[in-house]
Amino acid sequence: MTRSATLPFSFSLPPVEDNSRLRLFSGSANIPLAQEVARYLGMDLGPMVRKRFADGEIYIQIQESIRGCDVYLMQPTCFPVNDHLMELLIMIDACRRASARQITAVIPYYGYARADRKTAGRESITAKLVANLITEAGADRVLAMDLHSAQIQGYFDIPFDHVYGSPVLLDYLLSKNLSDIVVVSPDVGGVARARAFAKKLNDAPLAIIDKRRQAHNVAEVMNVIGDVAGKTAVLVDDMIDTAGTICEGARLLRKEGARQVYACATHAVFSPPAVERLSAGLFEEVIVTNTIPLPEEKQFRQLTMLSVANLLGETIWRIHEDSSVSSMFR
Repeated sequence: MTRSATLPFSFSLPPVEDNSRLRLFSGSANIPLAQEVARYLGMDLGPMVRKRFADGEIYIQIQESIRGCDVYLMQPTCFPVNDHLMELLIMIDACRRASARQITAVIPYYGYARADRKTAGRESITAKLVANLITEAGADRVLAMDLHSAQIQGYFDIPFDHVYGSPVLLDYLLSKNLSDIVVVSPDVGGVARARAFAKKLNDAPLAIIDKRRQAHNVAEVMNVIGDVAGKTAVLVDDMIDTAGTICEGARLLRKEGARQVYACATHAVFSPPAVERLSAGLFEEVIVTNTIPLPEEKQFRQLTMLSVANLLGETIWRIHEDSSVSSMFR
């Protein structure tokens, strides 16, 4: 069963004399999340015409004056990633040509992030390419959640706010009062993320899964570094795509004597055959957020979806009011 939950802790919006310069628009990628953010901010999504020509080209028209306004455009670049990325670029261009004072691209899920460096000859760095496209389209600022690697922020020459879904996941896990927790990183690259997660989860111990990836979306798990026997293992990652890595990790944790296994990730990409793998009984619960919308065919009994709308809404408000964003995560 899928359960939706709002942010367990609440913020209070400070009174302001005039917020008429703040505008929020949404692309087609995740309108329900954008509507939740708008409700948190006490406003409506801005009116916009979005349609396609016969050959598939995207047409965007903003249907209200945004001259001199601070415009926030919400659009995760999830599947179909090319369409949603192009739609975001066209939205930015439309707002720039409509004389918006500042344009912030709000990207709950930043696609093309996994190719963030060169690991072999003659390959592209798509994370940098997308950064160039967003900047050249006319964005003045970017707000993104749980990047695949933090270095992507450095690919932008405009202000970049990076926020985390971990407060939502942590508060949910703490509410379950689980005992003997060990936080597990599914690979060496995620150790920093898992360590920070464990520290906030009552200083839980940390374990690491040593794996060797043979090809894209194919992982071979080798062994566990750390003690998981008789414990509740919480696997933490930024995203779940085909679920090969996290499911192989869960099998190994079970083999090493873990009493229960939970999976936590901010982004539920869920490319086939992820749903079949995740629903096969390896996990007590798979906990994700709603940065990416999940249709009914991608939902299953063990899935819990938590909302990051309040978190994103508070971040947008703080950016608009020129107040601290990082203090939200201290």
